[in-house]
Amino acid sequence: MDGRLASPGRDADFPEVRWHGHWIAPDLPEYHPAAISFSQELPPAVFSRSQYRREFTLDAVPARVPARLTADSRYVLWVNGVEVGRGPVRSQPRRLRYDDYDLAPYLRVGVNTVAVLVTYYGTANSFWQPAVASGVMGRDALLVFEAKLGSSDSPDPDSSDADAWLVSDDSWTVTRATAWGLVPHGGLDGVPVELFDARELNLAWTTVGFDASGWTAASIVKVSHQGGSAASQPPTDPYGALLPRGIGALGGETALPIGLTTGAVAAPGDGSPEHPADRVFAALEARGQAATETATLPVTVSSERATLIVADFGRIVAGFVELELDAPTGTIVDLLYQELPFDPAVGVLGSAPRTGARYIARGSDDRFSGLEVNGLRYVSLLIHGVHGSADATLTALRMREYHYATEGAAFFRSDDPELDRLYTAGIRTVAMNSFDSFTDCPTREQRAWVGDGVVHQMVHLTTNEDWRLTRNYIALGDSPRSDHMLPMTVVGEIEAGGGVTIPDWALHWVHGVHNQYRHDGDREQLLAVLPTVEKVLRWYLPYLGPSGAIEDVPEWNLVDWASVFSTGRSSILTSLWARALREFAELSEWLGNAGNAAWARGLWQTARDGFEQFWDEARGTYIDHLVHGMPHAPASQAAGATAIVSGLAPRERWSRIIDAITDPETLVIRSWIGGDDGGYDLVKIEEQSRGIQRIDWDADTEVVLAEPFYSYVVHDAVAAAGRAAELPALLRRWSVFLHDGYDTFGECWGWGTPVHGWSSTPTRDLVWYVLGVTPAEPGYTRARVAPVPGALGSLAGAVPTPHGLIRISVEGTAVTIDSPVAVLFVDAAGTETPLPAGHHELALR
Repeated sequence: MDGRLASPGRDADFPEVRWHGHWIAPDLPEYHPAAISFSQELPPAVFSRSQYRREFTLDAVPARVPARLTADSRYVLWVNGVEVGRGPVRSQPRRLRYDDYDLAPYLRVGVNTVAVLVTYYGTANSFWQPAVASGVMGRDALLVFEAKLGSSDSPDPDSSDADAWLVSDDSWTVTRATAWGLVPHGGLDGVPVELFDARELNLAWTTVGFDASGWTAASIVKVSHQGGSAASQPPTDPYGALLPRGIGALGGETALPIGLTTGAVAAPGDGSPEHPADRVFAALEARGQAATETATLPVTVSSERATLIVADFGRIVAGFVELELDAPTGTIVDLLYQELPFDPAVGVLGSAPRTGARYIARGSDDRFSGLEVNGLRYVSLLIHGVHGSADATLTALRMREYHYATEGAAFFRSDDPELDRLYTAGIRTVAMNSFDSFTDCPTREQRAWVGDGVVHQMVHLTTNEDWRLTRNYIALGDSPRSDHMLPMTVVGEIEAGGGVTIPDWALHWVHGVHNQYRHDGDREQLLAVLPTVEKVLRWYLPYLGPSGAIEDVPEWNLVDWASVFSTGRSSILTSLWARALREFAELSEWLGNAGNAAWARGLWQTARDGFEQFWDEARGTYIDHLVHGMPHAPASQAAGATAIVSGLAPRERWSRIIDAITDPETLVIRSWIGGDDGGYDLVKIEEQSRGIQRIDWDADTEVVLAEPFYSYVVHDAVAAAGRAAELPALLRRWSVFLHDGYDTFGECWGWGTPVHGWSSTPTRDLVWYVLGVTPAEPGYTRARVAPVPGALGSLAGAVPTPHGLIRISVEGTAVTIDSPVAVLFVDAAGTETPLPAGHHELALR
């Protein structure tokens, strides 16, 4: 397992803090440092793309050419016309990260060219937030680059040997790219929609010999405030010391459509929507039930009419859409990326993603490769040519997948094909939401939600031998507001705005800190983030009422998309906070901080003393809340389950609670915002914003089922109560998502996006609670192996640890374990047997 951390560290190739390379920009306005105040008003930042080039000559190609670079906001790097990489990874601007590469495989003797396309988004989106600008720094398409071409006697950046280093400076040439534009985004849509006019781009610009005589010299950007000493080499304000990437490379397979349909539609006319996705939606609605024809590539379309082509990739895919086209100059291709097929009987859902792109043909060598990551199953292309010109032919369409890899040989297998399918579906769902961070969905938002990511983290910890992205989840989330509460999403327009948050999401992040400690035992990262954990817990103290419960917490206490109540005096928020207190106490004790541990345990006891007020003896579970001190009837799986996992419920009640919250006769599916049409119900959302939460179930007898996200807590409670044998039956509910080719889990029961990372708990459950492999001690220095096959006749699996895979198989009552670490084996009767590392053959009962 790769042990590199997603945290500050030193790069072996570049150990110095200061860079040899300079920050460079396309053109530099005149700034006078002496006249600039700290509150200087600057013109609004705007979207731009800039093309940078540098040619250089090599007499010989070194065995290795270490290089590193970063940009504000994003870059694509080519060497001699070959794409080398993209970046940087998502990060807060004052923790900006760089990428490193070995350029030697791309270089040759003689003249070489390094080319970099830099995007500056201008305004925050779902995965990027602007820096607080310091002059030009933080306000333009900036680049910094350096590569070691040979040996240098001095590590001092000011004494760079020209033959030893290739660095970004004013010897580079640059031009403002005119080929690209972006459609303004907002609301649920946080993913940029790119517009690309190929007529404005010479594809040879990344290659040797390109005529860049019309380009200008890059400008070296210097810090302009009076304390910055006119620095131009990192570290500089506002980015600070640039940090190593910390996670692995992104990539994937190339996916092709499994089917296409085509049909003529009316061409967009004057007054048609400017947004390419809206244009295609309009064409889909206009086509309605009209007949379409199946087709295969290549597809030729007439210039005398507009043609709508719908391609089905067969399942959700995520990455860069690519197409190739033989078309006259000026032919327009509007693209719409859809997660679900368009239903003319329903029309365009208000919550449907408005993601897509526009390509305008140059008339030769027409090929589009998206610069923005998108998730989709369907690509709808509206092709409208130039009247009176030649026909256009779509020759290729594909998705170059681009997400985090699942490394190693971990697996789960049983004699139940349905469970095996659920295990695999969870891995695929998380993969479609594992980019440079864990995201909610690739099709609509791509936001790094602080709470959602805890499920992705647990799936990675149980299925992926590379845990760097799980550490990155913790590092990115460690970004508190001034009041010490975490944003609901990090690195994007929501964190940049600093507004309303979801306080309980921070408590799931705390659980993620605890998960990471159990699995990798990384003291350094724990020391770094534990102060934030404590401050999150202290944030709740003003809301700890005299009854011992958390009450009247402001902002958005989401808990789950299920219709749960968190207003007034909340059992769910109290027990989530108590779970975090217990975990903080354990973490503090492990680090030797007895004082903090005692503080947390004292507060936990206060919560436990007051928790009886939520107990409903007649129903055998806990209610959601009290209002003005009076118990209210609604009860949910969330309330009962969190009472168990927090330890606030007495152990003798646990099994009774599980009976109450898993009884299929009393469970109901309800959501404050879910619609019957498969999307968000805007009426319900508006009502909830006005404080209206309608109870349309029998609150005295029925229990609200958790939606897929909060089910991870429910399943933790089932296992804690000694009822893990029942989990396979509970997990089968997730099979409802796997239909019509979809192999990913959806957002909620009956509505929402069909690929939502937070829904993937079945994969984790099959490893932790059915196969029964979990850490017995921090860092997996000892493993707990407690298989619970239930009705299964056989099961087997391999589970990652920092020390290698633990392999286990169960056939009937025979258990075989191969472990690189010591094992605590727990048989069916609960008897614990310590075992050394190695091979063991045992009996389950």
